Amino acid sequence: MEWDIRKRSYYFSLGVLRLANSFEGKRIHFSLVDQLLRSATSVGANLVEATAAHSRRDFIKFNEITLKSANESKYWLYLSRDGLDVDKEEVKDLLNEAVEISRITGTIVVKLKKTKDPLPHVNEPIEAYLSF
Repeated sequence: MEWDIRKRSYYFSLGVLRLANSFEGKRIHFSLVDQLLRSATSVGANLVEATAAHSRRDFIKFNEITLKSANESKYWLYLSRDGLDVDKEEVKDLLNEAVEISRITGTIVVKLKKTKDPLPHVNEPIEAYLSF
């Protein structure tokens, strides 16, 4: 299992994109797919923003937004699973990953708020971990 949260969030977003692409073009899907795509892709985008944070407060803020987006993604995935004709196994895998991303990010936020440990310095460009 990959432990780099940035890579995991990238693959999570890809998985949600693939799931969203499988939905038929019915009106009932439009809002749900839009919300799911926004929340799922926000997870990775905010982690990228966190790596460019100018302060500890900024870094924590972007990780908090990541956590909120992962939690929102879980809601839309549960709704998709329970209310639409979708591949239940695919949604189950995405839900499991959203739960893990939430746990990891939540731990990061709690630890950073409790301690004054120095922030991790991530100076590698986005291409360094998205070009696999």
